[in-house]
This record gives sequence, structure tokens and C-alpha cells, in this order.
Amino acid sequence: MNHLARTALVLAGAGAGAAALHGAATARRRARENGRRWLVVTIDRAPTDVMPHGGPPHPLDEFGDALEITVRPAPGDRGTELAARLREPAPPASASPPSRLAGKDPRQEVRRALREAKSLLEAGEVMLPDAPPTGRGDTAGGRAVGLASKRAGGEGVL
Repeated sequence: MNHLARTALVLAGAGAGAAALHGAATARRRARENGRRWLVVTIDRAPTDVMPHGGPPHPLDEFGDALEITVRPAPGDRGTELAARLREPAPPASASPPSRLAGKDPRQEVRRALREAKSLLEAGEVMLPDAPPTGRGDTAGGRAVGLASKRAGGEGVL
């Protein structure tokens, strides 16, 4: 191998290594920031209806002092924004895709509680979709849909 080819190979390896280190550092920074991000829902009600007694709506009240909660008018006079986040940031490991798929991210419970609070305030009950017939588990595809639907409870609706 000539000198020029070896130099190009070394430079390519160094560049790939630098890119990998940058990607890992970016992932760690995002995980730290995600632990402090506000989770927000827009509710089609006035701010005084969202927290009429100064306390958070059910089921957010079940978290006690573990949550920071803010209420503000939504932009464009479109109801109220209800925002919540954990007072203690979630550990970065819990924000990893495997932890989220396993349902071990504590923010998933906050997301679920926000969706349920929105549903209770707007409709008076927690609205749940009917089980799709494909999720019965009779086939491999049905089992996959059932697993995805089960895991989606903490992340949102499929």
C-alpha cells in the first residue's frame, strides 16, 4: 500500500472516530435535557376550569410534589396549555430506547396522566380506543400490533 493510501485510510478512521464521539456526546446531552423538558397538552377549556381550586387536575394530583405544573392560555386563544415535568430529572438511562420500550421511563406516567387529565376535562371521562381486531394475538402480525399498542400507552396513541 502506498503512502498516500495509508494516509487517507488513517484520516478516514480518525474522522469516523470523531463522528462517533460527537454522536455519543450529543446523545448524552439530549438525554440530560430530555429529563427536564416540559410535557404539554392543550385543553379546550379556560385556565380557571383546568385548575379551579389551585391544585392540579386528576390524575396529575396523584404525583403530589413530584411534579412541577404550569397552566397558561394557549396561543391564539385556543384554550389552555397544561404543562408538567418531574422535579427530579429522569436518569439518562431511562430515556434510552430500550428503557422506553420496557416501560421504565418515569416520564411515560406523566404523559399518560396529562392525556387522561385532558380527556377528563374535555369529555368528562377517559376516552380509550376500542381494541383492534388485529391485536387479538391470533397471528404474528396481531401479536406485534398488540405489543406495540401495549407499549404505546406511555408514549402516545398509535
